[in-house]
Amino acid sequence: MTRNFKQRIYCDNAATSFPKPPQVLEAMVHYAQDIGASAGRGAYAEARQSAEVIRVCRQRLNQLFNGENPDHFIFTLNCSDALNMVIHGLLKPGDHAICCAMDHNSILRPLNELTARGIITHTRVAAQAGTGLVDAADLCAAITPRTRLIALGQGSNVTGTVQHIRKIGKFARAAGVPMLVDAAQTAGHLPIDVQADGIDFLAFPGHKGLLGPLGTGVLYIRPGIEKQLITVREGGTGSVSDRDTQPEFMPDRFETGSHNAIGIAGLSEGVQWILDQGIGTLAAHQHALCEAFIAGVTGVRGLEYFGPQGSVDRVGVFSVRIAGMDPMELANELEQTFGILTRPGLHCAPAAHQTIGTDQPVARGGIAGTTRFSFGAFNTLEQIQIVNTALTTIAARQAGRPGPCPSNRPVATA
Repeated sequence: MTRNFKQRIYCDNAATSFPKPPQVLEAMVHYAQDIGASAGRGAYAEARQSAEVIRVCRQRLNQLFNGENPDHFIFTLNCSDALNMVIHGLLKPGDHAICCAMDHNSILRPLNELTARGIITHTRVAAQAGTGLVDAADLCAAITPRTRLIALGQGSNVTGTVQHIRKIGKFARAAGVPMLVDAAQTAGHLPIDVQADGIDFLAFPGHKGLLGPLGTGVLYIRPGIEKQLITVREGGTGSVSDRDTQPEFMPDRFETGSHNAIGIAGLSEGVQWILDQGIGTLAAHQHALCEAFIAGVTGVRGLEYFGPQGSVDRVGVFSVRIAGMDPMELANELEQTFGILTRPGLHCAPAAHQTIGTDQPVARGGIAGTTRFSFGAFNTLEQIQIVNTALTTIAARQAGRPGPCPSNRPVATA
């Protein structure tokens, strides 16, 4: 039976964050109503205002990630686009690359494509089945004289596992191998310091932890290393229009065509909201949500969550299975009975599911994978209590034992 709740509980922040801070929408409306122009495509006031919106966003990103130069934050279509810019722009015939078994398809597919064409070779380093962690020494052992790139997801979108990027960065820097970090699940959730962490390229979406709109992404390129990166697309930049070749200077070299200025306006305010709250405060909030979730599901008969068994080395992404239930069946019941929104399936990360042993369907005719909960800045401890009640109720029913009545669950608060 479908129930009407005062609030649907959004637990799919690993796909895109929701809700957004009010100022994100306000900035986008202001841009649409009062600016509207394309940066670098006019000398009038509105075009200059558009350019200022973009400039301010770069400065805020530079502050958040401790970058060396705001002009080295390149706006992209999304995180996948940013990753492709590096993988296709850096690797040349005969090169070798390294990734890991917990990586997302946004890393795996470009590397597999280049390998299938016979352009490169690559090594996929295994991760621990229980935690999803990759040993930095194993990554180091995979380096060959032809290794040109280490591409690694910092946070798993399946298990929430957070890799030890700073340690891996030291290995990579000592070996002279550039490191590309996919921060799709960590940017805006955890502190990231591109200088201290030894990150050469940082790719991240604007619409997840940074609380901006869909269609925004960013690539940070460490100053100096941009000279090793060729462009993968060329075109108009609004600068040096007398030349029919791509500009050499940053950021124009890697930004072709008109910007998604309305999206960047929203992203800028999402980043400012994070700066105002403090990334440490937001990380502590997420840690508290993780601990509350873990406390509620640990020891529940027939219920399993994957990845680190505790709140260390993780973000608020949890894949769960309930014995005998298909992931889609569980997701549907969570929505229809409890108003909880999750994502079932393989989450575009098949190698991660192979690592944790969830790459096969629970039952014939079902789907592979897990049901994923992913928490964001606006989830509350009260909502986690509701989630835990829902899971224990369903697990108890599956185990043939009476559980708490769903109708007695606390009402979610805003």
